[in-house]
Formats: sequence, structure tokens, C-alpha cells
Amino acid sequence: MERLDRFFAITARGSTLETELRGGLATFFTMAYIVVLNPLILSGAKDVGGHHLNQAQLATSTALVAAAMTILMGIVGRYPFALAAGLGLNGVVAFQLASQMSWPAAMGIVVMEGLVITALVATGFREAVFDAIPMALKQAISVGIGLFIALIGFVDAGFVRRNPDAAGTPVPLNLGIGGRLLGWPTVVFAVGLLLTSVLVARRVRGAFLLGIVGTTVFAIVLNSIVHVPAQFGAGGVFNPRGWGLNVPAWPHHVFDTPDFGLLGKFSLGGSFSAVGTVSTILLVFTLMLADFFDTMGTVVGVGAEGGMLDRNGRLPGVGRVLLVDSLAAAAGGAASASSNTTYIESAAGVADGARTGLASIVTGGLFLVALFLTPLVGVVPYEAASPALVVVGFLLMTQVKDIPWDEYDLAIPCFLTIVLMPFTYSITNGIGAGFISYVIIKVARGRGRDVHWLLWTVAAMFVIYFAIDPVERLLGVH
Repeated sequence: MERLDRFFAITARGSTLETELRGGLATFFTMAYIVVLNPLILSGAKDVGGHHLNQAQLATSTALVAAAMTILMGIVGRYPFALAAGLGLNGVVAFQLASQMSWPAAMGIVVMEGLVITALVATGFREAVFDAIPMALKQAISVGIGLFIALIGFVDAGFVRRNPDAAGTPVPLNLGIGGRLLGWPTVVFAVGLLLTSVLVARRVRGAFLLGIVGTTVFAIVLNSIVHVPAQFGAGGVFNPRGWGLNVPAWPHHVFDTPDFGLLGKFSLGGSFSAVGTVSTILLVFTLMLADFFDTMGTVVGVGAEGGMLDRNGRLPGVGRVLLVDSLAAAAGGAASASSNTTYIESAAGVADGARTGLASIVTGGLFLVALFLTPLVGVVPYEAASPALVVVGFLLMTQVKDIPWDEYDLAIPCFLTIVLMPFTYSITNGIGAGFISYVIIKVARGRGRDVHWLLWTVAAMFVIYFAIDPVERLLGVH
């Protein structure tokens, strides 16, 4: 126990073994949905040859890479950050890359992107960028992530929904279905949100874990009485009042045999022959920038929530965290699970008290168990896990008070960073807008010398990122 304590600095960071175990559990239950959702997204798309990836094999790859890289984060990074297939990134792989090339070639691009980021970590560039960001912008990133993660929770639970274009209204989002809260799953979410809020307000230990487990039990009991189906039934029939992803019911069988058939099914050279060198480079660049800054935003936001940043907003030993995250991107591609990245849902475990890598080992161990218990993972519905995201969003939002709102050359970039994360559904877009506006406003006020040269470099990279379409046209890429 003493060796364990020293290795993970459990006591030094004001934590306990019990707290780390509980935090690891909370993180797993908040992000376990990825074992179900990632295979649905990737298997739902066809590559250029019309081939689909096998769902069972994808579930195995998703759980395996998440387990391996989260455990590695615990041992090497020694922080309570969990990793899994990145949402958004898997959509790019499925619907942008695979439509132009074979699945092995698309996953080869993911591997290349991970190797490039790993090289940037090895040179110190990624950590240097992390340290060059002004403290106010780091606080804005945390606040923006808070709003973003809360919106994810509301949308996943169906409490907030998109208005279809055919609705003839300029309002992009509304409450529930047509402005009304309908369906039993919405009741489950509302009960879970109130339960978690009360537990957090009363400073109950394990509030988030108790909230998720309690809400899941309530959902299972309720569904055994009212028998609500999933939103998407057989034949693609849509039921807006159904469960968002998983139907909360005890599965017919608990154990499943993992299928490792997708491991190693990638091609580093396939994309070059499929779309050419220039297109491959641009695709790697786009993935890299999104992965690079999504992780940075998550580390800043979750680290700030746990009080793990120093006075300058730096995470001690962040290089180790970034190294594991970079290797995870390449590992995800090598296993055909898409790029793996540090998960914002780690904030649930941190909010429950986790402060060390031991919590990550617990989370990773549970993903290993999930390899054989995939049916059990499907028991927790969106509506039971989402309340934790909303309340964590509140905790991250509290840092808004520390931003110097009377200093406009900082406040305006902070504002853009905060609002564009939820409004564009992207951490990367918010960070990019904040960096570009920060540089331009500083220059316009005659304070260009105050801007670190790395921020100039990154701002230029974001200009290319946002203008990728005209850049592709200029280079003759279609």
C-alpha cells in the first residue's frame, strides 16, 4: 500500500484509495456507452468499395484500445484521464475518409496522424504550445468545455433536440419534442439530474457514481413496467419517445466472446494510391489539429476542475499525458477503432474525487472486463449517464469568475472560445477562434510583441484549418 501510495502520489494529492476506486468507476460508467456507439457509427458507413466493418469486431477493438491506453495513462501519465475512440473523429473517419478509400487505408491515415502527434510530443512542441497559452484563455477553455459537456448531456438525453429543417422554423434547438417534454426516458433523465444535483450539493461522497447507478436502476425498473423501445427500431423506424441508445433492461446473456479480427487491419500507403499525396497530407493535418487541441482542451478543463494545475495553469508532467494520448491515436487506427483520445467524461471521476492514475487503471480494467461483458455495457442508457455530464458542466462553468472581463484584448477571445465550443459542437473550433482573435486583437492594439511566437504559429495553423476548403481548391484537390 505504501508503494502504491508513493507511485501514484495518492496522499500527496489529497486523495484516498477508496476515492480513486470510486472515481474510476464513475468515469467508466459515464463513458461506457462508447463500446456500443463507436461500432454503430463506424459500421454504419461503407468504404469506397462498399464494404462495412463488422460490429462485433469493432466492439472488441473499441473496448481493447480504451482499456490498454487508459491503463497506460494511469501508469505513465499518472493522472485520472481515461481514453477511448473520439466522437467526432470517428465520424470523420467513417463518412469522410472511408468514402474515398478502403477501410485499411482510412485507418492508415489515423495511424499516421497519431505518429505525427507523437513526434510533436517527442520534440517538446506539443507541451510548449500547452504552456504558451495565457491563463485567461485556459480558464475560458474550461468554461467552454463545461457548456459543451452540458449540451452533450442534454442532447444525448433528448431533453434538448435539433429542429429538422422541414420544421420551417429558424430555431435550431428546442425543448424535448416540439417544445414539450414527452416520453418516459425524459422522466428518467430529469430524475437523474435532480438526484445527482442534490447529491453534489450535499457534498455526498461518490455523488456521480451514485447518481448514475441509482438512475440506471430506476430506468430498469421503470422500463420493466412501461416497456419503452429504443428510438431506432427494426428497419430504421424512429420513435422520438424511445431510449436514446441503450434500452435499460437486463440482457438475455451476460458474457460474450471478443473477436479480435480487426487488429492490425490498416494500410499506411493505401491512402496515397487512393487519393494522392496532397490529399493524404491535408487529411492527416485536419485530423491532427482536431486531435491535438481536443486533448489540450480536455486536459486543461479536467485538470482545472480537479485543482491539478499550477499557478500558471500548467499540469505538472503534462508531457507524459500527451505522449500516451498521442500513442492512443495511432493505436486506435491500428485496431480499426478510429483515433483514441483523452475523454472529457473523465471529469465525472475527477468531480467524484479522483486525482491520480490509479483511477485510470480502474477505468481501464473495467474496459477489459467489458470485452467479455459487452451485453452488460448496453444496460446503462444515455438518459442515466447524461445527468452526470450536465452537473460536471456546472462545476467547470464556475471558473468563469476568474476571467478578467474588463481586459477586452483577453475577454473577447475568451468569450469566443467559450461560446463556440457548444455552438459549433467542437472543442477545437472554440480554441481556434480564441487563438486567432487573441493574436489579431493584440496586433491591432499595438501589442503584438506580447504574443508568444508559438501562438502565432498555432493561429496560422488554425487559419488553414478553418479555410481548408479554399486551400484544397487552390492546391487542386477535390
